[in-house]
Amino acid sequence: MVQINPDEIIYWSWGAFTLNETIVNTWIVMGLLIFLAWLSTRHLSIEPPLSHRQALMETIVSFMKSEIAEISRKAPERYIHFTGTIFLFISLSSLLAIIPGYRTPASSLSTTLALAICVFFAVPIYGIAEKGAADYFARYIQPSLIMLPFNFIGEISRTMALALRLFGNMMSQNLLVAVLLSIVPLFLPAVMDLFGLLIGQVQAYIFSVLATVYIISGSSTNDKPEDKLSPKGVRE
Repeated sequence: MVQINPDEIIYWSWGAFTLNETIVNTWIVMGLLIFLAWLSTRHLSIEPPLSHRQALMETIVSFMKSEIAEISRKAPERYIHFTGTIFLFISLSSLLAIIPGYRTPASSLSTTLALAICVFFAVPIYGIAEKGAADYFARYIQPSLIMLPFNFIGEISRTMALALRLFGNMMSQNLLVAVLLSIVPLFLPAVMDLFGLLIGQVQAYIFSVLATVYIISGSSTNDKPEDKLSPKGVRE
């Protein structure tokens, strides 16, 4: 029987603590991100020629900044630390799927829910930082106080939808690959690996975009002149 959910693989258990494949693979992705960040930022230079590592890093960061600027119409530097990290985590965890026996932690509901909860708390944190606590929480009683429970339920529902969307897509990808490989294992492995990598990158992009949209929706619309951006992400 093919095990799709990495939560099902238990490496070690002691009392209430269980070390499963999801936790181990999450640690692996985190370790790789830290190592790659350290490796890419060694010997940085502002003068050409740039190293291949620095050029690749700057290309990735520039891409993320341009996408955030297109969505927010604000300076992307204030958002890239959070949404950029989420994108890199999901992206790298999906890319590692080319390694035999590896399953992305994003195919576990516990991981996707944890990511969605981070977004849930990031929305008020960014909103309060830009609008102030009073102005931010006032949005929950608009247009009247009776809307308070409904707006709060909406926030919870949005968080659950974000988690379930990523979990459903990543789980269905693993299931589809497992089923097809069990039918014709000699012809599809390479094709399905490429398919899985593509789906993983698309899901990383969509999750990060949705996180950015939710954060922007909770932030102030009264931007400072120096923070406004043109549609191409250039300060006016």
